[in-house]
Amino acid sequence: MTSAGPVKRLRGFAADTRPLAVPAYRRTVVGQGAAVIGTMVTEVAVPVQVYDISRSSFDVGLVGVAGLVPILVFGLYGGAVADAVDRRRLNLGSSVLTWSITLALLTQALAGLRSVPLILALVAVQAGGFAVSSSVRGAITPALVPANLVPAANALSYTVSTVGQVLGPMIAGVLIGLPGGFGYAYGADAVLFTATLYSAFRLPPLPPTSSLGRAGLRAVGEGLRFLAGRKVLLMSFLVDIAAMVLAMPRALFPEAAETRWHGGAGLLYSSIALGAVVAGVFSGWIGRVRRQGMALTVAVTVWAGAVALAGVAPSLWLAVGLLGVAGAADLVSAVYRQTILQTSVPDHLRGRLQGVYTVVVAGGPSLGDLRAGALAAVLPLTIAWSAPALLCAILVIVGGTLAGPFRRYRSASVLS
Repeated sequence: MTSAGPVKRLRGFAADTRPLAVPAYRRTVVGQGAAVIGTMVTEVAVPVQVYDISRSSFDVGLVGVAGLVPILVFGLYGGAVADAVDRRRLNLGSSVLTWSITLALLTQALAGLRSVPLILALVAVQAGGFAVSSSVRGAITPALVPANLVPAANALSYTVSTVGQVLGPMIAGVLIGLPGGFGYAYGADAVLFTATLYSAFRLPPLPPTSSLGRAGLRAVGEGLRFLAGRKVLLMSFLVDIAAMVLAMPRALFPEAAETRWHGGAGLLYSSIALGAVVAGVFSGWIGRVRRQGMALTVAVTVWAGAVALAGVAPSLWLAVGLLGVAGAADLVSAVYRQTILQTSVPDHLRGRLQGVYTVVVAGGPSLGDLRAGALAAVLPLTIAWSAPALLCAILVIVGGTLAGPFRRYRSASVLS
Protein backbone atom coordinates (compact mmCIF):
# COMPACT_ATOMS: atom_id res chain seq x y z
CA MET A 1 0.00 0.00 0.00
CA THR A 2 2.86 2.35 0.65
CA SER A 3 4.02 2.10 -2.96
CA ALA A 4 0.54 2.73 -4.37
CA GLY A 5 0.41 6.24 -2.89
CA PRO A 6 3.37 7.71 -4.80
CA VAL A 7 2.30 5.92 -7.98
CA LYS A 8 -1.20 7.36 -7.72
CA ARG A 9 0.19 10.85 -7.10
CA LEU A 10 2.51 10.49 -10.10
CA ARG A 11 -0.40 9.47 -12.28
CA GLY A 12 -2.20 12.60 -11.12
CA PHE A 13 0.56 14.72 -12.66
CA ALA A 14 0.82 12.75 -15.90
CA ALA A 15 -0.96 14.15 -18.94
CA ASP A 16 -4.70 13.47 -18.89
CA THR A 17 -5.36 11.43 -22.03
CA ARG A 18 -9.11 10.96 -21.59
CA PRO A 19 -9.94 13.30 -24.51
CA LEU A 20 -8.18 10.82 -26.82
CA ALA A 21 -11.06 8.40 -26.19
CA VAL A 22 -13.20 10.69 -28.38
CA PRO A 23 -12.49 9.52 -31.98
CA ALA A 24 -13.08 12.91 -33.63
CA TYR A 25 -10.74 14.67 -31.20
CA ARG A 26 -8.15 11.88 -31.49
CA ARG A 27 -8.08 12.21 -35.28
CA THR A 28 -7.93 15.99 -34.97
CA VAL A 29 -4.98 16.07 -32.56
CA VAL A 30 -3.03 13.49 -34.60
CA GLY A 31 -3.65 15.49 -37.76
CA GLN A 32 -2.64 18.67 -35.95
CA GLY A 33 0.60 17.10 -34.78
CA ALA A 34 1.53 15.93 -38.27
CA ALA A 35 0.62 19.32 -39.72
CA VAL A 36 2.76 21.22 -37.21
CA ILE A 37 5.81 19.11 -38.05
CA GLY A 38 5.29 19.78 -41.75
CA THR A 39 4.56 23.45 -41.19
CA MET A 40 7.78 23.89 -39.21
CA VAL A 41 9.73 22.14 -42.00
CA THR A 42 8.33 24.68 -44.47
CA GLU A 43 8.90 27.61 -42.08
CA VAL A 44 12.59 26.70 -42.03
CA ALA A 45 12.83 25.89 -45.74
CA VAL A 46 11.22 29.11 -46.99
CA PRO A 47 13.66 31.63 -45.43
CA VAL A 48 16.63 29.42 -46.27
CA GLN A 49 15.50 29.19 -49.90
CA VAL A 50 14.88 32.94 -50.06
CA TYR A 51 18.39 33.60 -48.79
CA ASP A 52 19.80 31.02 -51.17
CA ILE A 53 18.17 32.91 -54.06
CA SER A 54 18.79 36.53 -53.04
CA ARG A 55 21.69 36.38 -50.53
CA SER A 56 19.80 39.16 -48.71
CA SER A 57 18.75 39.09 -45.04
CA PHE A 58 16.33 41.91 -45.86
CA ASP A 59 14.47 39.60 -48.22
CA VAL A 60 14.42 36.96 -45.50
CA GLY A 61 12.81 39.51 -43.18
CA LEU A 62 10.10 40.09 -45.76
CA VAL A 63 8.99 36.48 -45.30
CA GLY A 64 7.74 37.34 -41.81
CA VAL A 65 5.97 40.46 -43.01
CA ALA A 66 4.34 38.56 -45.87
CA GLY A 67 2.93 36.04 -43.42
CA LEU A 68 1.94 38.40 -40.61
CA VAL A 69 -0.40 40.75 -42.46
CA PRO A 70 -2.74 38.00 -43.78
CA ILE A 71 -2.83 36.42 -40.32
CA LEU A 72 -3.94 39.71 -38.77
CA VAL A 73 -6.65 40.24 -41.40
CA PHE A 74 -7.94 36.72 -41.94
CA GLY A 75 -7.62 35.75 -38.29
CA LEU A 76 -10.38 38.24 -37.45
CA TYR A 77 -12.45 37.69 -40.58
CA GLY A 78 -12.00 33.92 -40.49
CA GLY A 79 -13.36 33.88 -36.97
CA ALA A 80 -16.49 35.69 -38.11
CA VAL A 81 -16.93 33.22 -40.96
CA ALA A 82 -16.53 30.34 -38.48
CA ASP A 83 -19.59 31.62 -36.61
CA ALA A 84 -21.69 31.86 -39.77
CA VAL A 85 -21.08 28.59 -41.61
CA ASP A 86 -20.61 24.90 -40.92
CA ARG A 87 -17.24 24.77 -39.13
CA ARG A 88 -16.43 21.36 -40.55
CA ARG A 89 -16.69 22.68 -44.13
CA LEU A 90 -14.69 25.81 -43.30
CA ASN A 91 -11.97 23.77 -41.61
CA LEU A 92 -11.78 21.42 -44.58
CA GLY A 93 -11.77 24.25 -47.13
CA SER A 94 -9.05 26.27 -45.38
CA SER A 95 -6.98 23.11 -44.92
CA VAL A 96 -7.25 22.29 -48.63
CA LEU A 97 -6.10 25.84 -49.45
CA THR A 98 -3.09 25.55 -47.15
CA TRP A 99 -2.18 22.15 -48.62
CA SER A 100 -2.52 23.50 -52.18
CA ILE A 101 -0.04 26.28 -51.44
CA THR A 102 2.42 23.73 -50.06
CA LEU A 103 2.11 21.86 -53.37
CA ALA A 104 2.77 25.16 -55.18
CA LEU A 105 5.92 25.70 -53.10
CA LEU A 106 6.98 22.17 -53.98
CA THR A 107 6.34 22.85 -57.68
CA GLN A 108 8.38 26.06 -57.77
CA ALA A 109 11.29 24.30 -56.04
CA LEU A 110 11.24 21.36 -58.44
CA ALA A 111 10.93 23.70 -61.45
CA GLY A 112 13.88 25.80 -60.26
CA LEU A 113 11.98 29.09 -60.72
CA ARG A 114 14.09 30.90 -58.07
CA SER A 115 11.63 33.80 -57.68
CA VAL A 116 11.50 35.58 -54.32
CA PRO A 117 8.31 37.53 -55.17
CA LEU A 118 6.55 34.26 -56.06
CA ILE A 119 7.60 32.65 -52.78
CA LEU A 120 6.45 35.70 -50.80
CA ALA A 121 3.09 35.65 -52.55
CA LEU A 122 2.63 31.95 -51.79
CA VAL A 123 3.58 32.53 -48.15
CA ALA A 124 0.99 35.31 -47.89
CA VAL A 125 -1.83 33.15 -49.28
CA GLN A 126 -0.84 30.21 -47.11
CA ALA A 127 -0.79 32.44 -44.02
CA GLY A 128 -4.35 33.54 -44.78
CA GLY A 129 -5.48 29.93 -44.99
CA PHE A 130 -3.63 29.11 -41.77
CA ALA A 131 -5.31 32.00 -39.95
CA VAL A 132 -8.79 30.81 -40.94
CA SER A 133 -8.08 27.18 -40.06
CA SER A 134 -6.57 28.16 -36.69
CA SER A 135 -9.63 30.23 -35.81
CA VAL A 136 -12.05 27.45 -36.67
CA ARG A 137 -10.01 24.65 -35.03
CA GLY A 138 -10.04 26.41 -31.68
CA ALA A 139 -13.79 26.92 -31.93
CA ILE A 140 -14.33 23.24 -32.76
CA THR A 141 -12.65 21.69 -29.69
CA PRO A 142 -15.50 22.34 -27.18
CA ALA A 143 -17.90 20.65 -29.59
CA LEU A 144 -15.79 17.48 -29.69
CA VAL A 145 -15.12 16.78 -25.99
CA PRO A 146 -17.17 17.17 -22.79
CA ALA A 147 -16.82 20.53 -21.03
CA ASN A 148 -14.88 19.06 -18.10
CA LEU A 149 -12.24 17.71 -20.51
CA VAL A 150 -11.63 20.97 -22.40
CA PRO A 151 -8.53 21.90 -20.30
CA ALA A 152 -7.05 18.42 -20.81
CA ALA A 153 -7.78 18.58 -24.56
CA ASN A 154 -6.07 21.96 -24.80
CA ALA A 155 -3.06 20.66 -22.87
CA LEU A 156 -2.75 17.67 -25.22
CA SER A 157 -3.16 19.83 -28.33
CA TYR A 158 -0.56 22.33 -27.19
CA THR A 159 1.86 19.57 -26.21
CA VAL A 160 1.51 17.86 -29.58
CA SER A 161 2.07 21.19 -31.34
CA THR A 162 5.17 21.87 -29.28
CA VAL A 163 6.61 18.45 -30.09
CA GLY A 164 6.10 19.35 -33.74
CA GLN A 165 7.93 22.62 -33.21
CA VAL A 166 10.91 20.65 -31.92
CA LEU A 167 10.90 17.91 -34.56
CA GLY A 168 10.07 20.06 -37.59
CA PRO A 169 13.26 22.17 -37.65
CA MET A 170 15.40 19.06 -37.04
CA ILE A 171 13.81 17.30 -40.01
CA ALA A 172 14.15 20.45 -42.11
CA GLY A 173 17.86 20.67 -41.35
CA VAL A 174 18.41 17.15 -42.64
CA LEU A 175 16.25 17.52 -45.77
CA ILE A 176 17.56 20.94 -46.82
CA GLY A 177 21.12 19.60 -46.68
CA LEU A 178 20.35 17.04 -49.39
CA PRO A 179 20.71 17.76 -53.12
CA GLY A 180 17.40 19.28 -54.17
CA GLY A 181 16.60 19.59 -50.48
CA PHE A 182 13.95 22.31 -50.80
CA GLY A 183 11.81 19.96 -52.85
CA TYR A 184 12.17 17.23 -50.23
CA ALA A 185 11.21 19.70 -47.47
CA TYR A 186 8.05 20.95 -49.18
CA GLY A 187 7.21 17.40 -50.23
CA ALA A 188 7.45 16.21 -46.63
CA ASP A 189 5.10 19.01 -45.54
CA ALA A 190 2.60 18.05 -48.25
CA VAL A 191 2.62 14.39 -47.20
CA LEU A 192 2.30 15.13 -43.49
CA PHE A 193 -0.56 17.57 -44.07
CA THR A 194 -2.73 14.83 -45.53
CA ALA A 195 -3.38 13.68 -41.93
CA THR A 196 -5.01 17.06 -41.25
CA LEU A 197 -7.12 16.77 -44.39
CA TYR A 198 -8.32 13.33 -43.31
CA SER A 199 -9.19 14.49 -39.79
CA ALA A 200 -11.08 17.52 -41.15
CA PHE A 201 -12.98 15.32 -43.61
CA ARG A 202 -14.02 12.91 -40.83
CA LEU A 203 -15.39 15.62 -38.53
CA PRO A 204 -19.16 15.53 -37.90
CA PRO A 205 -21.27 18.40 -39.31
CA LEU A 206 -20.82 21.50 -37.12
CA PRO A 207 -23.47 24.01 -38.27
CA PRO A 208 -23.76 27.40 -36.54
CA THR A 209 -25.89 27.36 -33.40
CA SER A 210 -27.57 30.64 -34.32
CA SER A 211 -28.13 32.67 -37.46
CA LEU A 212 -25.28 35.15 -37.71
CA GLY A 213 -26.16 36.27 -41.18
CA ARG A 214 -23.43 37.66 -43.36
CA ALA A 215 -19.87 37.38 -42.03
CA GLY A 216 -18.58 40.91 -42.51
CA LEU A 217 -17.09 43.81 -40.58
CA ARG A 218 -20.24 44.12 -38.50
CA ALA A 219 -19.84 40.55 -37.29
CA VAL A 220 -16.17 41.19 -36.48
CA GLY A 221 -17.20 44.31 -34.55
CA GLU A 222 -19.71 42.30 -32.52
CA GLY A 223 -16.96 39.95 -31.45
CA LEU A 224 -14.66 42.83 -30.46
CA ARG A 225 -17.45 44.51 -28.48
CA PHE A 226 -18.11 41.26 -26.64
CA LEU A 227 -14.40 41.05 -25.79
CA ALA A 228 -14.31 44.64 -24.54
CA GLY A 229 -17.17 43.91 -22.15
CA ARG A 230 -15.63 40.75 -20.65
CA LYS A 231 -12.87 41.81 -18.26
CA VAL A 232 -11.64 38.30 -17.54
CA LEU A 233 -11.30 37.38 -21.21
CA LEU A 234 -9.77 40.74 -22.11
CA MET A 235 -7.25 40.46 -19.30
CA SER A 236 -6.24 36.97 -20.48
CA PHE A 237 -5.43 38.48 -23.88
CA LEU A 238 -3.56 41.43 -22.38
CA VAL A 239 -1.26 39.30 -20.24
CA ASP A 240 -0.39 37.23 -23.30
CA ILE A 241 0.43 40.36 -25.29
CA ALA A 242 2.65 41.56 -22.43
CA ALA A 243 4.37 38.18 -22.24
CA MET A 244 5.16 38.03 -25.94
CA VAL A 245 5.94 41.68 -26.66
CA LEU A 246 8.01 42.40 -23.54
CA ALA A 247 9.54 39.03 -22.71
CA MET A 248 10.06 37.12 -25.97
CA PRO A 249 13.87 36.86 -26.32
CA ARG A 250 14.30 34.76 -29.48
CA ALA A 251 15.47 37.66 -31.71
CA LEU A 252 18.47 38.00 -29.38
CA PHE A 253 19.52 34.34 -29.54
CA PRO A 254 21.97 34.71 -32.48
CA GLU A 255 23.79 37.64 -30.86
CA ALA A 256 23.87 35.97 -27.45
CA ALA A 257 25.17 32.72 -28.90
CA GLU A 258 27.95 34.47 -30.82
CA THR A 259 29.10 37.15 -28.37
CA ARG A 260 28.42 35.62 -24.95
CA TRP A 261 28.53 31.84 -25.20
CA HIS A 262 30.40 31.36 -28.52
CA GLY A 263 27.85 28.95 -29.92
CA GLY A 264 24.65 27.22 -28.90
CA ALA A 265 22.08 29.08 -31.00
CA GLY A 266 20.28 25.83 -31.76
CA LEU A 267 20.00 25.01 -28.05
CA LEU A 268 18.58 28.43 -27.32
CA TYR A 269 15.98 28.16 -30.08
CA SER A 270 14.84 24.70 -28.97
CA SER A 271 14.92 25.27 -25.19
CA ILE A 272 11.52 26.96 -24.82
CA ALA A 273 9.76 24.30 -26.89
CA LEU A 274 11.50 21.48 -25.02
CA GLY A 275 10.41 22.94 -21.70
CA ALA A 276 6.85 23.09 -22.96
CA VAL A 277 6.99 19.44 -24.04
CA VAL A 278 8.14 18.34 -20.58
CA ALA A 279 5.38 20.40 -18.97
CA GLY A 280 2.86 18.84 -21.32
CA VAL A 281 3.88 15.33 -20.32
CA PHE A 282 3.18 16.24 -16.68
CA SER A 283 0.10 18.38 -17.32
CA GLY A 284 -2.48 16.22 -15.56
CA TRP A 285 -2.84 18.71 -12.70
CA ILE A 286 -3.68 21.67 -14.97
CA GLY A 287 -7.32 20.78 -15.48
CA ARG A 288 -7.95 20.47 -11.73
CA VAL A 289 -7.14 24.11 -11.01
CA ARG A 290 -10.32 26.12 -10.55
CA ARG A 291 -8.85 29.61 -9.98
CA GLN A 292 -7.64 29.91 -13.55
CA GLY A 293 -7.25 33.69 -13.55
CA MET A 294 -4.78 33.56 -10.68
CA ALA A 295 -3.06 30.54 -12.21
CA LEU A 296 -2.62 32.41 -15.50
CA THR A 297 -1.10 35.38 -13.65
CA VAL A 298 1.38 33.09 -11.89
CA ALA A 299 2.28 31.26 -15.12
CA VAL A 300 3.02 34.46 -17.05
CA THR A 301 5.01 35.84 -14.12
CA VAL A 302 7.13 32.67 -14.03
CA TRP A 303 7.62 32.94 -17.81
CA ALA A 304 8.83 36.53 -17.58
CA GLY A 305 10.98 35.92 -14.51
CA ALA A 306 12.70 32.90 -16.04
CA VAL A 307 13.38 34.83 -19.26
CA ALA A 308 14.84 37.74 -17.28
CA LEU A 309 17.16 35.42 -15.33
CA ALA A 310 18.23 33.67 -18.55
CA GLY A 311 19.37 37.03 -19.87
CA VAL A 312 21.95 37.35 -17.07
CA ALA A 313 22.91 33.66 -16.88
CA PRO A 314 26.71 33.19 -16.80
CA SER A 315 26.62 29.89 -18.69
CA LEU A 316 24.83 28.61 -21.78
CA TRP A 317 23.38 25.58 -20.01
CA LEU A 318 21.93 27.66 -17.19
CA ALA A 319 20.31 29.94 -19.76
CA VAL A 320 18.91 26.92 -21.62
CA GLY A 321 17.53 25.50 -18.37
CA LEU A 322 15.86 28.78 -17.44
CA LEU A 323 14.37 29.11 -20.91
CA GLY A 324 13.04 25.58 -20.49
CA VAL A 325 11.29 26.72 -17.29
CA ALA A 326 9.89 29.64 -19.26
CA GLY A 327 8.60 27.24 -21.92
CA ALA A 328 6.90 25.09 -19.27
CA ALA A 329 5.20 28.18 -17.85
CA ASP A 330 4.17 29.20 -21.36
CA LEU A 331 2.39 25.88 -21.89
CA VAL A 332 0.45 26.35 -18.66
CA SER A 333 -0.39 29.91 -19.66
CA ALA A 334 -1.54 28.84 -23.13
CA VAL A 335 -3.82 26.11 -21.77
CA TYR A 336 -5.55 28.49 -19.36
CA ARG A 337 -5.92 31.26 -21.95
CA GLN A 338 -7.48 28.89 -24.43
CA THR A 339 -9.70 27.25 -21.82
CA ILE A 340 -10.98 30.59 -20.47
CA LEU A 341 -11.86 31.58 -24.03
CA GLN A 342 -13.56 28.33 -24.96
CA THR A 343 -15.60 28.02 -21.77
CA SER A 344 -16.63 31.65 -21.23
CA VAL A 345 -17.68 32.54 -24.78
CA PRO A 346 -21.05 31.41 -26.21
CA ASP A 347 -20.77 29.10 -29.20
CA HIS A 348 -22.20 31.62 -31.68
CA LEU A 349 -19.31 34.02 -30.86
CA ARG A 350 -16.56 31.48 -30.30
CA GLY A 351 -15.16 31.63 -33.83
CA ARG A 352 -14.77 35.41 -33.73
CA LEU A 353 -13.04 35.39 -30.35
CA GLN A 354 -10.85 32.52 -31.49
CA GLY A 355 -9.90 34.73 -34.44
CA VAL A 356 -8.80 37.48 -32.06
CA TYR A 357 -6.83 34.85 -30.14
CA THR A 358 -5.10 33.78 -33.37
CA VAL A 359 -4.11 37.38 -34.07
CA VAL A 360 -2.73 37.82 -30.55
CA VAL A 361 -0.80 34.54 -30.60
CA ALA A 362 0.65 35.19 -34.07
CA GLY A 363 1.21 38.92 -33.77
CA GLY A 364 2.63 39.10 -30.24
CA PRO A 365 5.86 37.15 -30.89
CA SER A 366 6.51 39.11 -34.09
CA LEU A 367 6.17 42.40 -32.21
CA GLY A 368 8.39 40.94 -29.52
CA ASP A 369 11.06 40.19 -32.10
CA LEU A 370 10.83 43.78 -33.35
CA ARG A 371 11.04 45.17 -29.81
CA ALA A 372 14.03 42.99 -28.88
CA GLY A 373 15.94 43.79 -32.06
CA ALA A 374 15.32 47.52 -31.75
CA LEU A 375 16.46 47.64 -28.11
CA ALA A 376 19.54 45.53 -28.81
CA ALA A 377 20.57 48.03 -31.47
CA VAL A 378 20.89 50.84 -28.89
CA LEU A 379 21.34 49.05 -25.52
CA PRO A 380 23.63 46.34 -24.14
CA LEU A 381 22.39 42.83 -24.79
CA THR A 382 21.69 42.05 -21.12
CA ILE A 383 19.48 45.11 -20.68
CA ALA A 384 17.65 44.55 -23.96
CA TRP A 385 16.95 40.96 -22.90
CA SER A 386 16.20 41.14 -19.17
CA ALA A 387 14.83 44.62 -18.42
CA PRO A 388 11.64 44.34 -20.54
CA ALA A 389 11.02 40.84 -19.12
CA LEU A 390 11.20 42.22 -15.57
CA LEU A 391 8.82 44.99 -16.59
CA CYS A 392 6.45 42.33 -17.94
CA ALA A 393 6.51 40.44 -14.63
CA ILE A 394 5.75 43.62 -12.68
CA LEU A 395 2.91 44.67 -14.98
CA VAL A 396 1.31 41.21 -14.91
CA ILE A 397 1.52 40.96 -11.10
CA VAL A 398 0.05 44.43 -10.63
CA GLY A 399 -2.59 43.98 -13.33
CA GLY A 400 -3.58 40.51 -12.18
CA THR A 401 -3.89 41.74 -8.60
CA LEU A 402 -5.85 44.90 -9.34
CA ALA A 403 -8.21 43.28 -11.86
CA GLY A 404 -10.62 41.84 -9.29
CA PRO A 405 -12.83 39.79 -11.64
CA PHE A 406 -9.74 38.23 -13.22
CA ARG A 407 -8.11 37.49 -9.86
CA ARG A 408 -11.30 35.90 -8.52
CA TYR A 409 -12.23 34.05 -11.73
CA ARG A 410 -13.08 30.41 -11.11
CA SER A 411 -13.73 27.98 -13.93
CA ALA A 412 -16.79 25.80 -13.77
CA SER A 413 -15.11 23.31 -16.15
CA VAL A 414 -12.74 21.45 -13.87
CA LEU A 415 -11.72 17.85 -14.36
CA SER A 416 -13.46 15.41 -12.09
